[in-house]
Amino acid sequence: MSPGPNGALLLKTVPVSGRKHGYMNVMGIVVAFYFHGTLSVFGLSAIIVSSANLFFIIKIIGATYLAYLGVKAIISAFKQPSLSTSIVGGKLENPEKKLSSSFIEGLLTNLLNPKVSIFYLAAFPQFIDFQTEAIFSSYTLVSVHAVFSAMWFSSMVFLIGKTTSFIKSRRMHALLQSVTGTVLLWFSYRIATVK
Repeated sequence: MSPGPNGALLLKTVPVSGRKHGYMNVMGIVVAFYFHGTLSVFGLSAIIVSSANLFFIIKIIGATYLAYLGVKAIISAFKQPSLSTSIVGGKLENPEKKLSSSFIEGLLTNLLNPKVSIFYLAAFPQFIDFQTEAIFSSYTLVSVHAVFSAMWFSSMVFLIGKTTSFIKSRRMHALLQSVTGTVLLWFSYRIATVK
């Protein structure tokens, strides 16, 4: 529930592309948890974290991707709305953007966040009995984490979607996208510089 790149991504997506795209971000985020869980179960997270060079590369890729999303949001703040983006019945519609691209944004934002890998590496061994059914226990924990995250982020999408009418004005849209872009850039910096 603490603020992070996933929440910032939703703040960038929902006001511009609508709730459907926000829910696709959430689906991508949830699927990424299963990737992280799988890496943890098979010990790949331990290899990544123990290899300073590999961990550094993943950190830089993640930071670069968040910086890209941040710059994209800031550019969107100062761009004139295209004719293809319209508000219909209080809902923002952007038929040019594919739902699959929103899914991939959510997946990559969560997958390239090295803090999530470290969380899985540090937390999982505490709760798993490696003598019996380690894989089943691991995926049960991943599922619990995924369900709670899906509920939290879906409620965020719903609430952000409800405020779409509030950001109909060009000025409000520019302010929200600028702030979100700045937050994403800050997260990018923090990930790149974390020791």
